[in-house]
Amino acid sequence: MTSFVLVPGAWLGGWAWDGVARVLRDAGHEVYPVTLSGVDAGQREHVDDIVRVVEENDLRDVVLVGHSYAGVPVGQAAGRIGERLRRVVYVDSNIPTDGKSFVDGWSAEGQAWLREQMERSGGYWPPLEAEDYVDQDLCEEHIALILSRGTPHPGRAITEPAELVRPIGELPTTYLKCLMDGAMPSAVVLEQLTSPQWELAELNTGHWPMFSQPEALAKILAEV
Repeated sequence: MTSFVLVPGAWLGGWAWDGVARVLRDAGHEVYPVTLSGVDAGQREHVDDIVRVVEENDLRDVVLVGHSYAGVPVGQAAGRIGERLRRVVYVDSNIPTDGKSFVDGWSAEGQAWLREQMERSGGYWPPLEAEDYVDQDLCEEHIALILSRGTPHPGRAITEPAELVRPIGELPTTYLKCLMDGAMPSAVVLEQLTSPQWELAELNTGHWPMFSQPEALAKILAEV
């Protein structure tokens, strides 16, 4: 039995993992979906959210799973839980770089667009619109669910720098690339994949596989 700690990306809560969690629990695993702190939370609070779930439940043999934005706090939390960690799984996600934030790798145009969005929303990163989910292997029901339950993401969490207590390349890691969201991982991920501790997996679906392919995603998680 493995303890899976599942952390969703921006705008989502622990509810996003319902389909995956059901499959993993049916296979006998313990599953802990995480809803990260909102409102004015920063990067530190999100890392603490994840570590707290592990420590307060005294979890061992832990697989930390981070989707999209959540790869950044998950990678930091993985270094803090020490021998409790079994593996990190990044699901089509960003990964942390010490001293850099979630948006530091964005283009100048992308960062300007984000600043404008945050200024208009009072410091939050607003949820995506329906058209942003097109061609990502999502049915209308899934898109409607995401739009109805998604919430603004705290701006500080994506602009504060990561603080690594251990290099992520030293940790046993699987990076899962969702091919409908681009055939190749980012340059920073490819660099980490040169580590003997890292492996690459692929899934032919869009950026939100917990909705589009929950059974296939759960199978990959169980196998790692």
